[in-house]
Amino acid sequence: MKKEKNTDRISTFIGADASIDGTIEFKGTIRVDGRVKGNISSNGGTVVVGEKGVVNAEMSVNVAVVMGEVNGSIDAKERIEVYPPGRLGGDIRSPIVSIEPGGIFNGNCVMKPSTESTGKSSPFPKTQPVATESKETE
Repeated sequence: MKKEKNTDRISTFIGADASIDGTIEFKGTIRVDGRVKGNISSNGGTVVVGEKGVVNAEMSVNVAVVMGEVNGSIDAKERIEVYPPGRLGGDIRSPIVSIEPGGIFNGNCVMKPSTESTGKSSPFPKTQPVATESKETE
């Protein structure tokens, strides 16, 4: 059973023949099958880069779904998903990162918690799982 790509209804579509150089600010869900160079930002929005999409941009969104090519940093408040034949080159930051087999990621990754820390120096949540030793009986 193939995993369903969870995206909202697409409100904006950039077709395969379109090319944008500049800043895109949007609400809802945007699908990019063309070329974008610059910045992509949204407060609570989802960007979907289709298989034919090529994005050379810094992104600040809620959710990023990559099935095409992305070069640049992504800061996603909720999650980043990479599906084959998706290629992602750049630094990413999100609490959830999912890269399906066949997807390619080259860069640095920071998995931040969904709520900002309270000034603690540790990048990990307070509660850590405790390893327990099991003793075998003969």
